[in-house]
Amino acid sequence: MRMTLDSICRLGFGVSLGCLSPALPDLPFARAFDTVNEIITTRLFNPFWRFQRALNIGKEKILRQEVHVLNCFTSNIIQQRRLELKGQNDQSKVDLLSRFMLYNKEQPDAFTDRELQDAILNFVIAGRDTSAITLSWFIFCICNYPDVADRVFEEMSDVLGLQDSSQGYTSEEVAKRITYETLGKMHYLHAALTETLRLYPPVPRDGKEVAEDDILPDGTRVKQGDRVAYVPYSMGRMKILWGKDALTYNPDRWLRDGIFQPESPFKFSAFQAGPRICLGKESAYLQMKMTAALLLYFFRFSVVPDHVVHYRVMLVMPMVNGLLVRISLR
Repeated sequence: MRMTLDSICRLGFGVSLGCLSPALPDLPFARAFDTVNEIITTRLFNPFWRFQRALNIGKEKILRQEVHVLNCFTSNIIQQRRLELKGQNDQSKVDLLSRFMLYNKEQPDAFTDRELQDAILNFVIAGRDTSAITLSWFIFCICNYPDVADRVFEEMSDVLGLQDSSQGYTSEEVAKRITYETLGKMHYLHAALTETLRLYPPVPRDGKEVAEDDILPDGTRVKQGDRVAYVPYSMGRMKILWGKDALTYNPDRWLRDGIFQPESPFKFSAFQAGPRICLGKESAYLQMKMTAALLLYFFRFSVVPDHVVHYRVMLVMPMVNGLLVRISLR
């Protein structure tokens, strides 16, 4: 979570939070973000949340306090960026927030500060939680299937020309060989991450609101204002879609003659499908493949004995207290 928060803040807002500094600093924003995420999810099965919000009691009181923390964080970023953009070469800032704010200069009032704040939070939930959660579940899967980790190591060594283990390559030397082109040749790693997403999608449930009366392809009638939900977590485990071994972690199901074969996004729905398909899909794969490749080249992982993994009930699907592992050098 610290790694992905650092990267999305740099890419999205041009801000470095230093989440991975050796001191592992406290992150009020990250803590508040998780708390808000969790409390909002409980509204789905708490019929009294509106009363609690009106009376400012219970979890809704906590929610209001944590939302204030988020608003202060995002407001400060916007004000800081507005000052930086004054008197500077507009093109010197390439982060997404700056692009939005520069668009405002050309199209006055295109985005209010509130909309910019919402955009920042959208960037965070899209760029921090999903990739970090997938990488955590990926480590969980390779702990249960260590042969997968070995095959990723072998593929990486072959693609990057690192077969001679006696060389003792450093992490910097290995990282320099990881490029867009070499990552594209790591089909088994891509399959292993995709198989993780099939069984443990970071967004396990998603909903849509009907914009106008319509008839779905199977004949179901929906009316304006209805809510329609689909559940990637369940879809990824259905034998009718994935065969008798649907519950088995098997990256080879995605390969044909060693080449990754994508499935229809309407079947593999972790990134949604159609006009609403995830804009950051390829970026997420790049980050996850770079991280997973470096980790598995240098280290072996095993789950701490007696550590039991539980889902944390949120809009996304992290683990309660994370995944406790033991790490050893290869």
